Amino acid sequence: MPQALVIGGSLGGLLAGNLLRSVGWQVKIFERVGDDLASRGAGIGTHEELLDIMDRIGVRVDASIGVHPESRTCLDRSGNVAHTMPRPRILSSWGRLYRALKDAFPVDDYYFDKGLVSFTDDQSGVSATFSDGTTAQGDLIIGADGIRSTVRAQMLPQVQPQYAGYIAWRGLVPEAVLPEAIHRQCFMHNIVCYPDGEAMTMYAVPGPNNDVRPGHRAYNWVWYHPLRGGAGPNSFADHCSDSSGHFHGIAIPPALIRPELIAQMRALSHTALAPQCAQVIELTEQPFFQAIFDLESPLLHVGRAAVLGDAAFVARPHVGMGVTKAALDAEALADALNECADIDAALARYSERQRLFGARVIARARRVGAHLGAQATKPPQTWTEEERHSNPVKMMRDSGARLRDIPELIELVRVNRGARHDASEHGKHMSALLQS
Repeated sequence: MPQALVIGGSLGGLLAGNLLRSVGWQVKIFERVGDDLASRGAGIGTHEELLDIMDRIGVRVDASIGVHPESRTCLDRSGNVAHTMPRPRILSSWGRLYRALKDAFPVDDYYFDKGLVSFTDDQSGVSATFSDGTTAQGDLIIGADGIRSTVRAQMLPQVQPQYAGYIAWRGLVPEAVLPEAIHRQCFMHNIVCYPDGEAMTMYAVPGPNNDVRPGHRAYNWVWYHPLRGGAGPNSFADHCSDSSGHFHGIAIPPALIRPELIAQMRALSHTALAPQCAQVIELTEQPFFQAIFDLESPLLHVGRAAVLGDAAFVARPHVGMGVTKAALDAEALADALNECADIDAALARYSERQRLFGARVIARARRVGAHLGAQATKPPQTWTEEERHSNPVKMMRDSGARLRDIPELIELVRVNRGARHDASEHGKHMSALLQS
């Protein structure tokens, strides 16, 4: 039986590991951190295709997967409702999906505290060396280790993340903490706010221990805010430096974000955003931020090494399909390995199927977020039409749209997934669940 070494035990790695096992592969997953990841992450949007792939793995999906907002509602800066539309997507949490996928994978084949140092690929197969000095051998190595992928760094050292010109402040507020007026007006709605040069979204997600009972859920928020690159005050590098001056690279642990930066962010929210948004931010115990990057790999495999999910493409979050894209990558890889007579042919087929899809996701995300990146990177007189502030209604429709509503993406999904797409009884169940 062929064996795969999956580097990265987050959602992409678990999707790949479970799908490869379903087509007859032995799989070992290696995660660099030393503890369970279930408490990490924040809110995510789901797509029918993601939920269908989870069902294929054996993870049954029902309404407990997340929260179904009643609408998507846009507030102006004064807090008045500017526009509202249906929101036919279940909004879940990273931890809820991780727990379900982790529980479906054999515990004895999932290894914590295994940071990949390097790998070799020759006629005898692949061999991985880890930071603790141990090694592992297999027929294929898969990089599902995110934007800072060690597998991609060895495969394609020239491919580096490109800062997009803005960050996303994020946070979670327990449902029980929300004032009654905010809860009544906002909690069961996906609230968005699009003042010039900013973008804010808020929505309900499962609470601690993936609880979806009323009163036990959480309210997730994301605020996209322009921030210039380089060094110096009020720069990306400055934000990623702690109180001692130590620079943490492209990501800083939330607890090390300097208090004055959080205070500045809270103060700005009262002048830049709707009052409801600012109030939710004030109620957040530990805000954190992520820098927004573009990353696009020209190849998805070299020899017997392949990458998927954020290790291959990182799209700005406006498309709301990072996890769904990882699932589609993992499914395409598993199907190719199941359909082809040898691994090399399978990897070529996988790369052909998913590279164009990834490139189109990146292009769409750049278009939707163009006006945010331009704020900190270009003088206004040089902005293109895409870089000028988008119409709020268009932003509402474009950001986080369903795959079936994006022609340039759904056509590829339908070709790549073949008869499986929209054909199963479970697929019909998913459509009904999302529309309920």
